[in-house]
Amino acid sequence: MNTLFIPDELEISVGNLSRFYPAGKHEHCYTPNGIRVPLESNNCRFNSIFFFLGYLLTQLISYELYLWHEAQVAGGIWADTVGGKSVLGFGVVWWSIATALTPIAAKLGLPFLLVVRAFMGIGEGVAMPAMNNILSKWVPVSERSRSLAFVYSGMYLGSVTGLAFSPMLIHKFGWPSVFYSFGSLGTVWFSLWLSKAHSSPREDPELLPREKKLILCNCTSKEPVKSIPWRLILSKSPVWALIVSHFCHNWGTFILLTWMPTYYHQVLKFNLTESGLLSVLPWLTMAFSANLGGWIADTLVSRGVSVTMVRKIMQTIGFLGPAFFLTQLSHIDSPAMAVLCMACSQGTDAFSQSGLYSNHLDIAPRYAGVLLGLSNTAGVLAGVLGTAATGYILQHGSWDDVFEVSVGLYLVGTVVWNLFSTGEKILD
Repeated sequence: MNTLFIPDELEISVGNLSRFYPAGKHEHCYTPNGIRVPLESNNCRFNSIFFFLGYLLTQLISYELYLWHEAQVAGGIWADTVGGKSVLGFGVVWWSIATALTPIAAKLGLPFLLVVRAFMGIGEGVAMPAMNNILSKWVPVSERSRSLAFVYSGMYLGSVTGLAFSPMLIHKFGWPSVFYSFGSLGTVWFSLWLSKAHSSPREDPELLPREKKLILCNCTSKEPVKSIPWRLILSKSPVWALIVSHFCHNWGTFILLTWMPTYYHQVLKFNLTESGLLSVLPWLTMAFSANLGGWIADTLVSRGVSVTMVRKIMQTIGFLGPAFFLTQLSHIDSPAMAVLCMACSQGTDAFSQSGLYSNHLDIAPRYAGVLLGLSNTAGVLAGVLGTAATGYILQHGSWDDVFEVSVGLYLVGTVVWNLFSTGEKILD
């Protein structure tokens, strides 16, 4: 099950928190799944914010744990010693346990739930840097976009599974069943991961010698990192282009991720079950578009188009596509067309997998985890701020205002990306 699925299901079930704050004469706001709760309780903001804060905390720490080889920090040696396989395995087990503990924490009280929510974010924080580091060791440059898009499309398919089955589980077995079911799936995944995965080709005993030679000769990340040149990294304008663009991109992405059920509930007047089923379409579109974009990107590179040009083209689609379709939502009255428009928005958003998400491996393959840590920190910060800001905007404005902010940031990201990004290696 993917890392981004869990927040969706917490939003679907968080409506049970309203029992802690009975509705009265207070002003009200909405949780991301359309539950009306008192504004003073801050339920509608705190639940999502605590997850993203936990996730944010690990974005810098986990990359140091994963990449530092020297014993400068006690925990820093751990990940480099055991490899990305164990780091990712640890993350999945950690957030699976946190997921299964969520119903228990909810019964104990809101503070306990928020702590478990933050723990879940901590577990998920190590996932993406671990994946990026493993990909840098296993995937040749010529297959980079397709491989990364294929791996990341698991996040979209996980969201499809969650959004499709969660309403049915809630209806038949109650809301805790969502957390017990998907939390237990982590143990199944972990058993397969331990037996099949390897941090690098050198550690795979089943890999044929000619296959191992081919991968090692074509991968740019070879020797382990012993120290991280932070000052040099932060002095490069393409690095800052990644950071700023990741923030702009994730603002819109996280708003669609966490607030889409609310939009279906408030504007399109769908009930929770219908909202969950209709939410599947955008995620299926993203899974398809991500792989289509990866194939297009690698084909362009193989035909002689520069990596820089390919990354700029793909990310421009990833910015301007969602911006265009979000501006059309205010002119659409048909629920079916609104869902289609949302699907097209997220479908074009998925082209970013062949844009900024592949760029970490382009410009600094040896420090891919560190770069993802820096940019994803900004991206998750956008999730924290965007979730809170959307609740505030909906209390005092409209959905058009929410979409206008996202469109504005998409345009800023487009300008920054095309001015300062590159596909060439800038750090060795």
